[in-house]
Amino acid sequence: MPSFIIEGGHRLKGEITPQGAKNEALQVLCATLLTSQPVRIKNLPDIADVNNQIRLLQDIGVSVCKNATGDYTFQADKVDTAILHTEEFLRCCGSLRGSVMLLGPLLARFGEAEVARPGGDNIGRRRLDTHFLGLQKLGGKFEYDSERGVFTITTDGLKGCYMLLDEASVTGTANIVMAAVLAEGTTTVYNAACEPYIQQLCRMLNKMGARISGIGSNLLTIQGVKELGSVEHTILPDMIEVGSFIGMAAMVGDGVLIKGVAYDELGIIPDTFRRLGIEVQRNGDDIYVPRHERYQIESFLDGSFMTISDAPWPGLTPDLLSVLLVVSTQAKGSVLIHQKMFESRLFFVDKLIDMGAQIILCDPHRAVVVGHNHKLPLHARRMTSPDIRAGIALLIAAMSAEGTSRIENIGQIDRGYQHIEERLNALGANIKRVE
Repeated sequence: MPSFIIEGGHRLKGEITPQGAKNEALQVLCATLLTSQPVRIKNLPDIADVNNQIRLLQDIGVSVCKNATGDYTFQADKVDTAILHTEEFLRCCGSLRGSVMLLGPLLARFGEAEVARPGGDNIGRRRLDTHFLGLQKLGGKFEYDSERGVFTITTDGLKGCYMLLDEASVTGTANIVMAAVLAEGTTTVYNAACEPYIQQLCRMLNKMGARISGIGSNLLTIQGVKELGSVEHTILPDMIEVGSFIGMAAMVGDGVLIKGVAYDELGIIPDTFRRLGIEVQRNGDDIYVPRHERYQIESFLDGSFMTISDAPWPGLTPDLLSVLLVVSTQAKGSVLIHQKMFESRLFFVDKLIDMGAQIILCDPHRAVVVGHNHKLPLHARRMTSPDIRAGIALLIAAMSAEGTSRIENIGQIDRGYQHIEERLNALGANIKRVE
C-alpha cells in the first residue's frame, strides 16, 4: 500500500477545480442498470471507489465506452445475472460499500439481486436495514447467508406502496427510488434523504422517463413506469472536496480560488467555515479564500460555546467534520465538534493530539478543540489513514506541520480524492507518493 511523504510549511496559491461528486457518481452508475438504452455520464471522478463500481458493472455485462476524461457511456443491454452468484463478483462487492445500491436496479429490472455485505470506511456500524425494509415493502423477498455474508433478494413483481423510512439514509433512499421507478403503481417515500446527490439521481431518472415528484423534499412520490430510456447526465462538483479545499486554504493557503463549485448546492458548508472565522468569498460560482494570518471561532448569539454538529441535509454533512476539526486546531478560541451520525469517526484525533493539537475526546461522538491561534504549529508525525475523510484531515494537518510527515494506507484517500497530491503540488504543496 502506498504512502504520502509530506513536507510541511509550504503555502498553497492559485486555482483548483473540484472533481465530480463521489457519492452522486456511485448512485447514477447503478441507475444505468435500469435501462437497456445508452446512458452517458459526464464529470465522473477518477477515484478508486468509482472505478471499482464501473468494473462491477462491466463484470455483469454492462458495456462501457470512455468518450473523454470523466465522460463515459454505459449500456446494460447484455446483463448476465448468473454472474451475480459467482464468488469473484461477491468478493468484489464486499470491498465496496457502493455495491449495495446495485440491489434496487437489479431487482426492479431483472427480478433478482445478490451482493455481499459491503465494505467501505472503518467508521463504526452502518446499518443496511433501511435498504432492506424498503425493498421488502415493494415486494422483495430477502435471504441472508450468514456464513458467506451474502444477501439474496428476489421478486415476482414490485408493487408501489407507502413507506416511512426509519432513517433518512442517502444510499437507502437511492436504492428504494431506483426500485420504485419500475414498480407497478405509486410509491410514497416519507423521511426520504434529500441531499443534492438524491436530487440529481431523481432528475436523471425523470429525464429517462421516470415520474418522480417532491424532489428536494423528504416526501417523494414515484409513479411507476414500464421502462426507462436513454439520458445524458452531468455530475455536480463534489461538495466534500470543495469543503476540504476551503479548509486547506484557511490553514496553509496564500490565496486559493476554487473554481466551479456549484455554490447554490453547498448548503450551509460556507457558513459553517465562516463560524470558525474563515473568510469565504463568493464570486459567481467560484469561491476565493484569502490568506489567513488568524481566524477566530465565533460564539453563539447568547455568548455560549460554539458547537458544530452533523445532521441529514440540509444540515451539515458528516463527511466534513474531520476537516472542520483539524482546521479548528489553529483557530483562536474553542469549539465542540459533535459527530452524531457515526460511531468511530472521531477516533483519528489521537493522531492530531500526537502532533501537538489540544483536543479533548469526550466520547466517541464529541471532541473539544482548543485552538492554537497559529502560535503553536503542529509537529510532523508518522500516521495511518483510517478512512477517506480522516485521511484528508491528516493530510491538511501534515501540510501545516513543522517537519516531514508520513501518512500510510493512503488507498483510503484515493477512494475519494482524485490525483490529490498532483493537484495540491500544482498549488505549491510538497507531497510525494511512495510505495
